[in-house]
Amino acid sequence: MIDFFKADQHPYEDIGGGLSRKLVGHTNELMVVYVQFAKDAIGEVHHHEDHDQIAYVLKGSFKVQLAETMEYLKTGDAFVAPKRVSHGVVSLEEGSVLLDIFSPRRMDFLINPQASQKHAKR
Repeated sequence: MIDFFKADQHPYEDIGGGLSRKLVGHTNELMVVYVQFAKDAIGEVHHHEDHDQIAYVLKGSFKVQLAETMEYLKTGDAFVAPKRVSHGVVSLEEGSVLLDIFSPRRMDFLINPQASQKHAKR
């Protein structure tokens, strides 16, 4: 698939719990998503059975739990959560944004736009 992404043509979608998501693009093996957080919004600790994930902090700051380790990340930092490794975040600033990269793509995000809402809490 060859495609362009123009941010102003793709609004954020409210997924509940102070989180909103914008799909940037995907192929069969890769998906890139922006996730914007309200201050104190929580991405509950969870894991993915079938997906590796890299989360890059585009804006703001987060408290991140990755397996048994807690770390504070700011703009420009990232974490890597291979499949079956637990991870979760708490936004420390209003409007913090993660760039989530999944492999393979998350079909649940395409089929059910509210997917991952169960991981959001505020």
